[in-house]
Amino acid sequence: MTEYEGLAPAMASALAKRGYTTLTPVQKAVSDPKLTGSDVLVSAQTGSGKTVAFGLALAPTLLEGNDRFSPAARPLALAIAPTRELALQVKRELEWLYGETGAVIASCVGGMDIRNERRALDRGAQIVVGTPGRLRDHIDRGSLDLSELRAVVLDEADEMLDLGFREDLEFILEAAPEERRTLMFSATVPRAIEELARSYQRDAIRVSTAAERGQHVDIEYRALAVTPSDRENAIINVLRYYEAQTAIVFCSTRAAVNHLTARFNNRGFSVVALSGELSQNERTHALQAMRDGRARVCIATDVAARGIDLPNLELVIHADLPTNPETLLHRSGRTGRAGRKGVSALIVPLPAIRKAERLLGGAKIKAEWASPPSADAILQRDDERLLADPVLSEAIAEDENAFVDTLLAAVEPRQIAAAFARLYRAGRSAPEDLREVNLDQRRAPRERTHADGAEPTPRRPREEFGPSRWFSISVGRKQNAEPRWLIPMLCRNGNLTKNEIGAIKMQQEETYVELSADVAEAFLAKVGPKRLLEQGIRVTPLEGTPDLTGKPRGKPAFDKPDRFRKERDYGGERDGGKPKRKFDKFEKRPAAAETSDRPFRKDAAKGPRTAGNSDEAPAWNKPSFGKKTSQGKEFHGKDDRGFKEGGFKGKGPRAKGAPGDAPIAKKKKAKKSNG
Repeated sequence: MTEYEGLAPAMASALAKRGYTTLTPVQKAVSDPKLTGSDVLVSAQTGSGKTVAFGLALAPTLLEGNDRFSPAARPLALAIAPTRELALQVKRELEWLYGETGAVIASCVGGMDIRNERRALDRGAQIVVGTPGRLRDHIDRGSLDLSELRAVVLDEADEMLDLGFREDLEFILEAAPEERRTLMFSATVPRAIEELARSYQRDAIRVSTAAERGQHVDIEYRALAVTPSDRENAIINVLRYYEAQTAIVFCSTRAAVNHLTARFNNRGFSVVALSGELSQNERTHALQAMRDGRARVCIATDVAARGIDLPNLELVIHADLPTNPETLLHRSGRTGRAGRKGVSALIVPLPAIRKAERLLGGAKIKAEWASPPSADAILQRDDERLLADPVLSEAIAEDENAFVDTLLAAVEPRQIAAAFARLYRAGRSAPEDLREVNLDQRRAPRERTHADGAEPTPRRPREEFGPSRWFSISVGRKQNAEPRWLIPMLCRNGNLTKNEIGAIKMQQEETYVELSADVAEAFLAKVGPKRLLEQGIRVTPLEGTPDLTGKPRGKPAFDKPDRFRKERDYGGERDGGKPKRKFDKFEKRPAAAETSDRPFRKDAAKGPRTAGNSDEAPAWNKPSFGKKTSQGKEFHGKDDRGFKEGGFKGKGPRAKGAPGDAPIAKKKKAKKSNG
C-alpha cells in the first residue's frame, strides 16, 4: 500500500478495486500532500490519467479528513469540460473513484433535458460536472448555487479556449466564491492559459512531470510515405495489417469523413462517423457502437473527436496531416493509455513529406519512416494470426468427439485445413497493391551553397522520358486549364505518378499530354470505356505525336493595326485643305502637324512661352475640330464658342461686349416673357 500512502482510505480502496497497481506520474504529482489547499496549473497530455488525478487532488478539500460525505446540499466542487462526451466520461470516472464516500455527482451538459438536470440539482449534489454553456445557463436561471463551492476544476482548458468558451469560463469563475481552489489541467500551456491562470488563480503551483514533457513512451509513431493516388489504399492496408480492436481515422473536413465512411463500408469494415453535422443522438449511438464492439473503426474530424474516450483504442491513423504539433499530440494521445501500447500512423503523400517532418520536429517526436504495409506482408500477418488463434490449441470437448471423427472420416485433413483457412479469411477485406516509393531519394535535401562559399552542386538534368504515347484532354486555355490541377487529376483518375507524365502541350481548346508507354494501356483501362475523367473532361488516345506547327495560340496577330484599333476622327479640314485622315499609331506624323496641331503640353526645356512658340496658348484656346455646341452646330473658332475674357461662359460675371453676350441675354428674356 506504499503506492497509496497519503491518500484518503476511500480513495485507496477504490483504486485497488479498480485494479490500479501503480499511479501515473501526473497522479502522483497532484496527490502530493504538499499541494493540499493550493491552486495548481497542470500540464499533462491526453491519456495520462488526468481525471483520476484531479479526483485525488480534490479529495482532501472536499472530505476534510472524513471517510464519507454529509447529506448532499449545495455543490462543493465543480468540474468543467469542453465537450459533452468528456463531461460524461469525467462523471463516470468520479463515480467509481468516490463510490465509497457516498458522493452524489450530477451532470449539466448541452443536448440533455435541462429539466431533469434542474431536478437533480434541487435534490442536492456534492460534485457537479458540466460544459461551460450549460453551467452558465443554470447559474443564470438560479438553479445552480455556487455559494458553498470549495474547488473548481478546468479540464482540457486549452481546448475550451480554442472552442470559444473564454467568456463563459470567466462568468462561472467570477460567480464562484473567491476563497476556493482552482485546478487547471491542459495539454499545452499557451499564453492564453497563462493569462487565465493569473486572473483566476492565487499563487498557482505549476506541475509538469518529466514523462509528460517528452514523447509518450507507450505510442509507436510511424510515418508512411505514399503516392497521392494511393492515400486511401494505404489507410486500408494499415487497418488490415494491425487488425486493431478499436481504431480511429482523423480527417480534416466533414466531406472527407463522409467519403471515407462510404468507401470503408463498401470494403467490409465496420465503421462509424463523427463530424459536426451529426446530432447529439447520432453521436451517442456512434460512440456506443464503438464501446460495445459493433463497430471497430471511427472516422472523425478533430473538433468532433475532442473529449471522446474510446476503450482499447490501439491504432490512430492520420488520413490528413494535422495542422500543428499540438493537434498531432492530441490525436495520438487517444491511444497508448493506462499502460497499453498504441500505434500512431501518419499517411504522408510524397509532396507533404517536408510538412510532416516539420510537424514531428515541432512535437519532438521521433517517428519511423517507412512504406505502408504491402499486400504480401498483410497476407503473411493473417497467416500468423491464424496459427496463433486459441481455437487451434483448445482441447476437444466431449460433445465434439463424435462429429470430429465423422468429419475426419468423410473429408481429408488437408481439405479440412483449407476450408478452415478460407472461412478465417472470408470476412476480411482483400489488401491493396500499392506503388513502391523510393523514400530515400524523395527525402534527399536539395543541394545548397557550401559553408566555404563554393558553388552548389548543379541540378541533374531530367532524364530521357523514354517510349511514350500521346493523349488529348478536352480542356485548354479557354477553359483555364493549368498543369497544377491537370496533373493531380490524371494521377487520381488514372492511377499514375508524376514521373509517368511527360510533356504537356496546352492549346486553345485541348491539351496534349505525354504518358509513359508502359502505363498507357493501364491508364485507359482505369479511365474506362467512356474515356471520362472528372466534370465531363474526355480523354482521347492519339496516333503518333500531335502536330503543333502552325496552331494559333489564341491571341490575334497585329499585322494590320487598322483592323483591330478604333479609328479616331479629327473632323473638318486640316493639313492645308487636305481631307481628314485616320489616326495611325504606327505612322509618324509630318513635322508641320507636330508644331501646328499638337495639343498643349508643358515643356520646361522650351523655356517661357513666346509668340513663336507652338505652346504659347492653352488647350482651350486652340481650335477644336468637329465638336458641336449645345445647339448642335459645328464651330471652328473662338468667336463661335461664346467665350468671355478669362474663361468659359457661366463662370463669373460676363465681360461687357463679350462675343455672344447680347444674343444670349435676349433669348433668356424672350423665354421669360413667353413663360
